[in-house]
Amino acid sequence: MMLHAAHKADTSSTNDVHNDFVHQNFLLSAQQYNGMLRAATDISRYPRTINARGEVISTDIGEWTVGFWPGCLWYEYEYFKTENWKAVAEKWTRSLEKAQYNTTTHDLGFMMYCSFGNAYRLTGNKAYRDVLIKSAESLITRFNPKVGAIKSWDSFKSWDGHSVYNFPVIIDNMMNLELLFFASKVTGNPKYKNIAIKHAETTLKNHLRPDYSAYHVVNYDPQTGKVLSRETKQGFADNSAWSRGQAWAIYSFTVAYRETHKKEFLNAAIKTAYYFLNEKNLPADKIPYWDFNVNQSGFNPRWSYDPSKYKTVPRDASAAAVASSAFLELCTFTGSNDRSRLFGAAKEMLETLSTKTYRADVGTNGFFILKHSVGSLPNGVEIDVPLIYADYYYLEALLRYQKLTSPVKF
Repeated sequence: MMLHAAHKADTSSTNDVHNDFVHQNFLLSAQQYNGMLRAATDISRYPRTINARGEVISTDIGEWTVGFWPGCLWYEYEYFKTENWKAVAEKWTRSLEKAQYNTTTHDLGFMMYCSFGNAYRLTGNKAYRDVLIKSAESLITRFNPKVGAIKSWDSFKSWDGHSVYNFPVIIDNMMNLELLFFASKVTGNPKYKNIAIKHAETTLKNHLRPDYSAYHVVNYDPQTGKVLSRETKQGFADNSAWSRGQAWAIYSFTVAYRETHKKEFLNAAIKTAYYFLNEKNLPADKIPYWDFNVNQSGFNPRWSYDPSKYKTVPRDASAAAVASSAFLELCTFTGSNDRSRLFGAAKEMLETLSTKTYRADVGTNGFFILKHSVGSLPNGVEIDVPLIYADYYYLEALLRYQKLTSPVKF
C-alpha cells in the first residue's frame, strides 16, 4: 500500500518539473492500460506477464499476483480522478471477492490488500473493508505460535532434492503483514497486529544476515520453532542476496515500523536499504541484477546453472520498483542525511526506469509499462519480461514521489 498521494498543481518551477515527470509517465501508463483493458476482457483471468510471442499471460484467482492488476487500475484512478478508471478498478477488484476465503496461501496481502486495500482507501466503501477483514482471518490460520510466524508454502524441497521441510517462511511473506495491521485498526481487535508483530520479530531474528542481506527461505520445525535450514528458491545461492527479496525486506520493515513505531524495525529497514545501495555489484544506474551475487566467488548455486545461457546477467526492474517505493516511504522516517540519500536513490531509480531502456513504448510489451524483470531464473520462468508487480510498485513509487515533491517537504 502507499502513502496517500493526490494530484496537486504547484507554481514553483522545480515542482513543475517533478509534476511533469510524474504526469508524462502516468499518461503513458494510461495508454498502455487502455490497450490492456481492450485485450483483457475475461475478468477471471489476471494479466501477469507475456510469452515469447509478446502475448499476455494471465492467471486465475489462485495466483499470488492477481491483486496487482486491479491495484494498478486504482493507482490510475488515484492520479486521474476520473470515473472510467474507478469503474474498471471496481470491476476487477470485485472479481477477486471469493479469494478472501483462501487459507491455502500466505499471499493474501498481495492479493487482497493491493486490490481491496486501495479500493477502501480511495472510496471508503465498507464492503471493501469487510472483505479485507475476512482476508486477514484467512491469513492468520497459517500462523504457528511455536514458530512465531505465518507459514508460507505448504512444503519446501531443497534444490539438491535431499531435504523436504514442512514449515518454510520466505522473506516475501513480510509483505502480507500490512493486511493484518489494517484489520486491527478497523476492528479494534489486536490479534491481527500481534501476529504481524510476532512474525516480523521472528523474521528479524532469523532472516537477516549480519550484513543485513536477506535469506530467501527459512525452514522451521513446526513443533519446536527451531530453525532447520536457511536456503533459497529464487536466488542464485543459499547465501546470496536475491535482489527482489532484499527489496521486500526494505519495504516490509518500513511498514512494520510505520505501524508499530518499534525502533528495531526502523533499524532493519535502514540497514537492509543500505545493503542494497552499498552492494558493490549494484550497477551504476541502480537497477539491480536479479541477484546481487551472480557468478561471484563463494556463492555456489545448487540448481542447474549454466552461465553460458546468460552472457549478460539479467536485471530485475521489479526489484528496483519495489525498492524505490520503499525508499520513498522510509526516507520520511529518517534523519536528514539518510533522508537525502534514500530520496535521491529513489529518484534516480525512477528516472532510470522511465527511460526507453526500461519503460515500454506505447502499444508494445503486451501493454505492460516496464520491461526487463525476472520472476524466477532458477526455475526457468519469467526471465527478462514485464511483470505486473513491477508496474504496480512503479506506479506506487511515482505517486509517493509526487506527494513528496508537491510541494517539496518531509
